[in-house]
Amino acid sequence: MKRSLTDILCCPVCKGDLVLHIDAEDEKEILEGNLHCATCNVDYPIREGIPDLLPRTAETR
Repeated sequence: MKRSLTDILCCPVCKGDLVLHIDAEDEKEILEGNLHCATCNVDYPIREGIPDLLPRTAETR
């Protein structure tokens, strides 16, 4: 995921801001980490450079 995407991404549920937490990156992309919505208290994972922004249900939290 390109770091510049964080400026345009928002929580798919409440449309609030997402905070980026990086676990692994290279010179071009964020490879592993998560995007956290403080309002919903939900983490959206970033795996292999792909953010998973599908809304979370009780089963997927």
